[in-house]
Amino acid sequence: MNSTLLYYWSHIIKAIMLLLSVLLLLNGHNEPGGGFVGGLLAATAFILHALARNVASARRAVRISPETMIALGLATGLLSGMLGIWFGRPFLTGEWGTVLLPGLGKVKVGTPLLFDLGVYLVVAGVVLSITFSMLEKRRAN
Repeated sequence: MNSTLLYYWSHIIKAIMLLLSVLLLLNGHNEPGGGFVGGLLAATAFILHALARNVASARRAVRISPETMIALGLATGLLSGMLGIWFGRPFLTGEWGTVLLPGLGKVKVGTPLLFDLGVYLVVAGVVLSITFSMLEKRRAN
């Protein structure tokens, strides 16, 4: 695509979209949103980058391959389920704890957020993998 406006504004729009995707992820286990919608928005941000520039530039911006992102997401989701078993409860039982974060103090975290992170990574990886493949084939023809 040869749009000068899109080329220059895509970085700012991508940053805003990625911030919103993280906010959706963090609010997901308490409110509408979560890993699925956040992952879609994150993938859309990098697809915008690919359309404004090119797929190679978007792949560099993502920094890890979509396939690796899918594998990390599946492993994270499995880990969130296994934590319940580790504590002697059924698979995918929610476990909660507090973490001390600099500047935020004690923050309550749990396995639902970890599961949502896994979904986020899988959704973003799958959408990016499919879309990047389609864009690369389109440019090859």
